[in-house]
Amino acid sequence: MATLSLPTSGTGTPRVLKSRAAGKLLLLALFAAVLAPWAATHWPGAAWPHALTVSLDKPLATASNWVIDNRDSHPLFLYFFGYVSNAVVLSVRAVYVTLLAAGWTGVTVLGALVAWRVAGVRLAAGTAIAFLACGALGMWVPTMQTLALMVVAVLASALVGAVLGLAAGLSDRLDRALRPVLDTMQVLPAFAYLLPVVLVFGIGVPAAVLATVVYAAPPMARLTALGLRGADPEVLEAVESLGATRRQRLLTARIPLARGELLLGLNQTIMMALSMAVIAAVIGAGGLGDRVYQALASVDVGQALAAGIPIVLLAIVLDRVTAAAGAGTGDTRTRAIGWPYALAVTAAVALAARLLGRLDWPTGWTLDIAAPVNHAVDWMTNHLYSGVPVIGGTADWAGHFTTWILDPVRGGLQWLPWWSVLLIVAALAWSIGTWRTALTAVLAMAAIGVLGVWGPALDTLSQVLAAVAVTLVLGLATGIAAARSERVERALRPVLDVFQTMPQFVYLIPVVALFGVGRAPAVAAAVVYALPAVVRITAQGLRQVDPAALESARSLGATGRQQLWQIQLPLARRSLLLAVNQGVVLVLAVVIIGGLVGGGALGYNVAFGLAQGDLATGLVAGAAIVCLGLMLDRVTQPTQRRTTKGA
Repeated sequence: MATLSLPTSGTGTPRVLKSRAAGKLLLLALFAAVLAPWAATHWPGAAWPHALTVSLDKPLATASNWVIDNRDSHPLFLYFFGYVSNAVVLSVRAVYVTLLAAGWTGVTVLGALVAWRVAGVRLAAGTAIAFLACGALGMWVPTMQTLALMVVAVLASALVGAVLGLAAGLSDRLDRALRPVLDTMQVLPAFAYLLPVVLVFGIGVPAAVLATVVYAAPPMARLTALGLRGADPEVLEAVESLGATRRQRLLTARIPLARGELLLGLNQTIMMALSMAVIAAVIGAGGLGDRVYQALASVDVGQALAAGIPIVLLAIVLDRVTAAAGAGTGDTRTRAIGWPYALAVTAAVALAARLLGRLDWPTGWTLDIAAPVNHAVDWMTNHLYSGVPVIGGTADWAGHFTTWILDPVRGGLQWLPWWSVLLIVAALAWSIGTWRTALTAVLAMAAIGVLGVWGPALDTLSQVLAAVAVTLVLGLATGIAAARSERVERALRPVLDVFQTMPQFVYLIPVVALFGVGRAPAVAAAVVYALPAVVRITAQGLRQVDPAALESARSLGATGRQQLWQIQLPLARRSLLLAVNQGVVLVLAVVIIGGLVGGGALGYNVAFGLAQGDLATGLVAGAAIVCLGLMLDRVTQPTQRRTTKGA
């Protein structure tokens, strides 16, 4: 059968794009031919020239010393940061005391009623089971501590994000100014900004809440701006024709029309705040995160799982409730139930529990899973870690992966002259974007060298590239299977939900137990963390392919394989590129945390800076990670202009 081909416009757009790309690469090759001999003569060797580096150790050390010397006396700390810290502590304490006063019965009933009103009976039952499971695992009090922290952090994040999104949605100038700030807030690893937050606020709840706000506010800001900018122009014009002022148009038209995006932003903010629960434990947040962190320190997989399961359950419940609220899928009869009614029922149940002396979770109702889980892990370690006939053990796999993939990739990157790395970055970015895209990517990569962390950055890049390659192979294959089979998609959904909501730290524990410490375990944890997003985006993109194109292919006698390779994958190009982009960003986030389990490179520098209070080491490595993330984003995500032309 003849090969199928996609219809193209009469102007021959694909051919024009290919010729433009070829022209760009030819121009870049000519530039390289001129630059290469000159650069090789003036800066021989592969490493970044020391003459082109700038040391930030002294200014950052000076700033750190000034903060330490003035933290207890300067008016800025006494009358601003001090009040912020006190407000955070009082808010978290008030929520925590309220939760304890409601007791386990009151909190469970309130959660079930909220879920019932928003989404119906099934989610209400699931919510009740989730809260009861937290108690059954012996984690009720830590769960309430985490929930209190998350309530305050999410409310603050949503408020800050909504204000920033409102400003960006109503002003093009502010949108352009805020975009790089939000990019930095999202790409900068949490460990990097824990250090300045701790420096200002000290160890404790205020630092944990404010670090969570910095991490979780950008999605709310972006989606709020997107919703306000995407409001139906006809509706806005009709409201304006009725004589409404700008404020009235905002409150009565634009914000209600952006309700879906606002609730989606709240959903994403909750997810990111919960993912910070464990990381915030490093600076004294307490709760479930502290239990997971302590278990990680002692490699106690059972205790880590007992504390990690409630975090996952909280994340799934909050995700489902906010998603249902945004989609409006609840039963109209349950929506008629007012919030005062739900609060009254909760108060009555809590009062009854207090009178009966049943506020605390009964000690006889707890289930110890730590011991059997640890026994299972010990068995896996003894039987799978090494010595498995024919296939070898997991430690052997980790060693082979390091020897055959990670070491050669790192050696190849560090063998390349620094200027050739910049040229490769420019070529990749320019081939899918504009010269501005290429310039941004090159400047981001060059900034890493200027900061003096060129070698560690290439080490981190090698881990990211290896993890992304494995993630894409597994993710694209699984996403294709899910898109082509509803049964596979239904089977994968709960697995992907658990993987996507589990905090990053939790992945490290079983990975370390199976693979030991080193760069390979860090890559394995990154693959598991990034895989769900790649699978979901791939499956969604393939499902959204125009049915008419598939029907036309089938009418021509195309096989399922031909439909996939010649119709679905080309038409889903945007989604596939987005899957690659998200895979890169998520892998980078966990490879950095992998520095705690032997991953080394920039991740180790950030963790070392936090542990030692070394602001220079931590912030410089964090800034390099931001630059690395920005570069990878530019070389994996086409610009809007190019995407539109190639559509």
